[in-house]
Amino acid sequence: MSRIGKNPVAVPQGVEVAVDGNTVRVKGKLGALERTLPSDVNVTLNDGQIVVQPANDDRRALSMWGLSRTLVANMVQGVSVGFTVKLEINGVGYRAAVDGKLLTLQLGFSHDIKYAVPADIDIKAEKPTALAISGIDKQRVGQIAAEIRSFRGPEPYKGKGVKYEGEVIVRKEGKKK
Repeated sequence: MSRIGKNPVAVPQGVEVAVDGNTVRVKGKLGALERTLPSDVNVTLNDGQIVVQPANDDRRALSMWGLSRTLVANMVQGVSVGFTVKLEINGVGYRAAVDGKLLTLQLGFSHDIKYAVPADIDIKAEKPTALAISGIDKQRVGQIAAEIRSFRGPEPYKGKGVKYEGEVIVRKEGKKK
């Protein structure tokens, strides 16, 4: 029995859910999402709750059970509340600026890094050293944050680079004479 999969997903007020076979469509105040789940699970809508059950008792169906329930829960949360990932930029002269749909990063290279912001993602430079990436699709928000972080990940000696908010950088001691 999946500890995650057995819990139904509650549908909050203002969110519309349509289940057609294994395709789940969720529509809320922030937008709409659609996902086709694996054929190893059955999805039903009962009394304002989405219930995911395994189609049979084989290993793959039981593996997909908890995953599918989590994907549906993330869709419901995304269209009602949304997801936000915050990045911090550490380093002398390191900064970020957003101009419309273009993110400009100065990360110590000889050139600025220009990143085109996708249409479904919203990036705000709260400070020159803090970015907030938000959207309705959790996977997409996390992927964009990881791409921006990969331009200059945090290094272990001084901690310079782009890191997630709250991420702990394990520091190393420098060389000694």
